[in-house]
Amino acid sequence: MPRLAILDRDGTLVDVVRDAETGTVQTAFHPAQLRLLDGVVDGLAALASAGFTLAIATNQPGPAKGHFAREAVARTNGALVERLAAAGVTIAAVEACLHHPDGGEGGDTSLVGPCACRKPRPGMLLALMARFGAGAADTWMIGDSSADLEAARAAGVRSALLFAPGRCELCPLRHGPAGLGSPDLAAPRFDELVRRLLAAG
Repeated sequence: MPRLAILDRDGTLVDVVRDAETGTVQTAFHPAQLRLLDGVVDGLAALASAGFTLAIATNQPGPAKGHFAREAVARTNGALVERLAAAGVTIAAVEACLHHPDGGEGGDTSLVGPCACRKPRPGMLLALMARFGAGAADTWMIGDSSADLEAARAAGVRSALLFAPGRCELCPLRHGPAGLGSPDLAAPRFDELVRRLLAAG
C-alpha cells in the first residue's frame, strides 16, 4: 500500500503572519508572506526518501469570511508547492477547504455553511487517501492544532503534532496536547517530528 503523509499548511509548514502594530495573527494569503518553518524542507525530504507521498490539507476560510479572494488561496498554495519543488520536495496534491460555518461581511456566500471537508471533519483526508489508494494504517496526518488531531481521529489515521510551547497561536494547546486525546507523536520542530514518525514505522 502507498504511504501517505497529509500535511497541514499554516503553523506546520509555513509560519503565520503577525502584524507588529496590532498584534493580530493571520494566515498567509500572498506568496510574499510565505515563510517556511525551521526543519520543514529537511523533514519533507526525509519523508519522501522513506517512500511517503506528500499532500497538503488546509482550512482556508478567508474567502468565506471576506478577508481575501479564493484566487489568493490558489495563488499562495501554488507558490508554496513551487517553492518546495525548487528545494527538491514534491507535493503531490493540495486540498483546500474554503468553507466557514458563519462566514463574514463581504464573504463569498456560496462558501458559508456546513461542509464535510473543513477540519476537524475528515473529508479532505479521506479524499486524499482515496486519490492515492492509501489505507489508514499507512497514512499520517501532520499538523499543529486540535482540528488536525480530530480530523486524523475521524479518518482513522495516525497523527503527529507539531507542538512548540509558547507560540501565541497555540493558546488552545498551551497546556500540551494530552487533553485533546494525545497524538501518536509530538515534537517542537518539523524535522524532529519526522524523525520520530519514521522511527515509529
